[in-house]
Amino acid sequence: MDDAPTTARETSTGPPSRSFGLVYGLGFGGFVDGIVLHQILQWHHMVSDVDDYPTTTLAGLEANTLADGFFHVATWLMLLLASVLAIRTWQQGRLAPSWSFHFGLVLAGWGVFNLVEGLVNHQLLGVHHVRDDLGAPLSWDLGFLAAGALLVVGGWLLHRRGAARLSPR
Repeated sequence: MDDAPTTARETSTGPPSRSFGLVYGLGFGGFVDGIVLHQILQWHHMVSDVDDYPTTTLAGLEANTLADGFFHVATWLMLLLASVLAIRTWQQGRLAPSWSFHFGLVLAGWGVFNLVEGLVNHQLLGVHHVRDDLGAPLSWDLGFLAAGALLVVGGWLLHRRGAARLSPR
């Protein structure tokens, strides 16, 4: 009988999961958007480009703050879901991800958040734009979408590097 310790690769039941890294990215991307763009810079709020909720009135600002709060609850729930998914995959005995494997997915998830949020809220619904304080110039919205695309591509490349290092040689 061999008493040599077994490695994680020998005892795991599968490769690391990709799902929780992407969901973490969606949640963190939403928090960065809400905290930095909504609260710190105050460039826009969730419904700041809707005529019924102008940020120049107390009632409009209250409605926007409430909408921002619901948005933050949704991003918090995404992070909770990501934590549950991570714990479940580790309980299944799957390998824990390397930093580049996981952080690449987080960046890609953040980019997906930016792309979806930018296309849906900025372009399709028009409920707000990146810079509502400047009359919502299209260039800021396009820059936001470009940043999202760069996060997806850069994150995926970083993830692939981490995934390649996990593959048996």
